[in-house]
Amino acid sequence: MSKRAVLEVIALGVEDAVAAQAGGADRLELVTDMAADGLTPAVETFAGIRAAVDIDLRVMLRLADGFAAGDVGALVGAVREMRGAGAEEFVLGFLDGDGGVDLGAVERVVAELDGCRWTFHRAIDRAADRDALRKQLDGLPGLDTYLTAGSADGVDEGLPVLLAEAARAGEPGYEQRILVGGGLRLDHVPRLVAAGIDAFHIGGAARPEGWGGAVSAEAVGVWRGVLDGVS
Repeated sequence: MSKRAVLEVIALGVEDAVAAQAGGADRLELVTDMAADGLTPAVETFAGIRAAVDIDLRVMLRLADGFAAGDVGALVGAVREMRGAGAEEFVLGFLDGDGGVDLGAVERVVAELDGCRWTFHRAIDRAADRDALRKQLDGLPGLDTYLTAGSADGVDEGLPVLLAEAARAGEPGYEQRILVGGGLRLDHVPRLVAAGIDAFHIGGAARPEGWGGAVSAEAVGVWRGVLDGVS
């Protein structure tokens, strides 16, 4: 029996988290303000979700829309607050004005994580050079995942890139898990799984009523069933 594929669901609050776990999610990405593509939630939100579910939680570290780090001191403060509340996994990613990785900002934040596991998010899909970004980040403590659609325009456009990167698994800069998200549909899953990809991230797909509605355990369960059927 092959290893169960990871299903990560975006959660905005306790109701989302409980429904996602009930539907079979393995992990949650905690954010607020999806109009800005997901910002750092309040520490109280994290604490409430942590008390309500027992699956892994990755907390977004992003204080403003866009991919610039902004106030790195404030980011460091957010990490300390979340760590103090018990957060152990995170999501982050910062680019400079030229589309290169803002290594200084990433390294400062990662130093505060103190070895915690983290995902470099879809900033990679806006990078001027994905391969260079991966190689610059290679070896940073705790980095175990890239959340990517393969393209800023979503999985439909990015599928060839995702398949090519999956084929490089194990090379320097390509040792991290690929977590596919961003316009991901169920019909993409079989090709991705066949390429060796074993982690999937959904947001709107878990919400039949859109972002104004809550996560549906049933919708998550459909994804869980498909992943279990093909992985």
